[in-house]
Amino acid sequence: MSGSPIYESKNSFYVVICWILAACGGLMFGYDIGISGGVTAMDDFLIKFFPKVHERKMHAKEDNYCKYDDQFLQLFTSSLYLAALVSSFAASKVCTKFGRKPTILAASLVFLAGAGLSASAQKLYMLIIGRVLLGIGVGFGNEAVPLFLSEIAPVQRRGAINIIFQLLVTVGIFMANLVNYGTSKMHPHGWRLSLGLAGVPALMLFIGSLIITETPASLIKRGKESLGHTTLQRIRGVEDVEAEFQQIVKASEIARGVKHPFKELMKRSSRPPLVIAVALQVFQQFTGINAIMFYAPVLFQTVGFKSDASLLSSVITGIVNVFGTLVSLATVDKFGRRILLLQACLQMLICQIVIGVILQVYLHATDSLTKPQAIWVVILVCFYVLAFAWSWGPLGWLIPSETFPLETRTLGYAFAVSSNMFCTFIIAQAFLSMLCGMRAMIFFFFAAWIVLMGVFVLLFLPETKNVPIDAMAHTVWYKHHYWKRFMVDEN
Repeated sequence: MSGSPIYESKNSFYVVICWILAACGGLMFGYDIGISGGVTAMDDFLIKFFPKVHERKMHAKEDNYCKYDDQFLQLFTSSLYLAALVSSFAASKVCTKFGRKPTILAASLVFLAGAGLSASAQKLYMLIIGRVLLGIGVGFGNEAVPLFLSEIAPVQRRGAINIIFQLLVTVGIFMANLVNYGTSKMHPHGWRLSLGLAGVPALMLFIGSLIITETPASLIKRGKESLGHTTLQRIRGVEDVEAEFQQIVKASEIARGVKHPFKELMKRSSRPPLVIAVALQVFQQFTGINAIMFYAPVLFQTVGFKSDASLLSSVITGIVNVFGTLVSLATVDKFGRRILLLQACLQMLICQIVIGVILQVYLHATDSLTKPQAIWVVILVCFYVLAFAWSWGPLGWLIPSETFPLETRTLGYAFAVSSNMFCTFIIAQAFLSMLCGMRAMIFFFFAAWIVLMGVFVLLFLPETKNVPIDAMAHTVWYKHHYWKRFMVDEN
């Protein structure tokens, strides 16, 4: 976007540490995404909590597509996201009143409690309560961390810095896959170690929350202008921050004048960032990515891999996920958001369709794919994960965090987080039943969503590369061919 101010900044050691430590919230979230599928594929875990599922799994002639179809097993995974959905709105209030830093601290403490209870659970209800606590931690972390990173980042590197969060999500998933691969051989309590090690990234985030600074935008909005000015100088590494400081002060004055953020968010002029934020979260989940990430070991067992091989295949997709996010980190501020999203739509569409065709033609209820066919499925899943990892994964979190004005930022982003968690809950709760009912057609279902996503990006998503976060309205929305009609002065 030409004409957008680029403020001077230098990367100090302290600010880089702040980026990395805050982004450990992504490590926490990613570990939990990755650990669930591996644990639910472990016989010891199923015997203790889901014996009926284990009995079905042991039947040699059990339907390939239906042997894991159990609502309570799915609730084990999905309960976390229901809790995160609700807690994201509480996190929004904490973020607004107390700041980003205390919200991140709260996220780490609640997640630590959830990890401890999950690992020590003796009854199913203990397991579910542990998952709910983990969900509250995720809701708080996913609300505060991307906002923190977007507000603390210099405009010309905001995309890459925000994507550190998603990079650590992918690292967390990869670590979880490695842990599951190791603990699957530790009988009978390997699953306890898998669940308990979720406390490690939470502990890292807790330590980080004590070291990081508060964001200048949050300080200034809460009336601490002098501290906000000093903090801005510290994180930019330069003395002259007056132009950026004045822009934040101006945005803060507008924000303080808004007594009812929900009412403000429901105004016609707030519709562009709200619609885009919610749509991106819905689309991110309906790419089918979490269906693959949650249940990758289960999916690979379905197509004929044995237990160890399926967990190893999940480790491979985890490595691909990390690599793809590194590509996004390097390219998002160079090429922009739109081109990455559109290219990925094409790549993911091809992969979903070809996987669907292979399973439709060759995988029936009680047989297996041949080894070459199963390897092709793994390769296609890797290409699919690669495309998601450099596009819809990181950008689904980045774009909503950078497009809301300060007066509705925490609440608007809470709507984005809760939309993501609601759709994640639906996918986590329904995927195994959908796999049983739709069989291979489930991949064509997700492919149809990918077409819809591509059309949405083409028509409605503006480019936000190099636009200061507090100058988004006049630089982006007022100039967009569609959204400019909503930008009217309603006062």
